[in-house]
Amino acid sequence: MVKYNIRKADINDLEQITKLESLCFPESEAATRESFKRRLTVYPDYFFVLTISDNIVAMVNGMVTDNQDLIDEMYDDEEYHNVNGDWQMIFGVDTHPDYRKKGLAAALLNSFIDNARKEHRKGVVLTCKEKLIHYYEKFGFVNEGISTSTHGDVLWYQMRLLF
Repeated sequence: MVKYNIRKADINDLEQITKLESLCFPESEAATRESFKRRLTVYPDYFFVLTISDNIVAMVNGMVTDNQDLIDEMYDDEEYHNVNGDWQMIFGVDTHPDYRKKGLAAALLNSFIDNARKEHRKGVVLTCKEKLIHYYEKFGFVNEGISTSTHGDVLWYQMRLLF
């Protein structure tokens, strides 16, 4: 197993985070540098990175809200964030292509989920493409069907993990 470190991201990670996102998502779905800058400024406690030799190879980020469903407006509107909210949203789980299928995303996601549990959230919500439903089910997420999200003109499924 590769030696790695999981930590909360900070603004100094902005360039690496933006580059990783562009490797993992097509331009129509990828968050912008400006969006990441806002996320790292407004709710950095909900942005985790996994590093190997100080290089970010995986990340997971989101916000906490009282909304029980993930909606597109959350990606760029920090007004939805409520540090005391009931639900931990996940906006993205990214793993560098060279580091996939090594258990790194799972380790990072478990850390993120554990953090939400410790903060006494009701659960965690994310959206994913159909091909990833089975992956998130391994963590206990339940497929709630097609999401209202139209982010990037893609069909998304909403997944929920209840605590």
